[in-house]
Amino acid sequence: MSNGIDLKDALRQMLAVMEQERQALAALDLTAIMGCVENKTALCGKLDGVSNDNLDEECVSLIEATRRLNEVNRQIRNLVAANVSARLDALTGAAGVYKLPDARTGYARHSATPAA
Repeated sequence: MSNGIDLKDALRQMLAVMEQERQALAALDLTAIMGCVENKTALCGKLDGVSNDNLDEECVSLIEATRRLNEVNRQIRNLVAANVSARLDALTGAAGVYKLPDARTGYARHSATPAA
């Protein structure tokens, strides 16, 4: 990017894509979600070579707003994933794949007796 105007434009575009992603996640619109992923990837490519030496107040504000929306979207994705896991567990009547039977939370299971 050659100047601050290009950077601000890219940051505004990223902010708009983050808002589109939030709406797509809320609607569970997979096509729109994938479109947002492609747009975010392209914008990250544009932002990749930008130096952070001379960021003005507007750029910093755009970055912070984008960071907040990215975090909100991440939390929504995690909630959707947790909901899917819970529904699958309810359908099968079984615990999730990542749970060990009879394991105590926070402790790894291993044998205390050495192998012979």
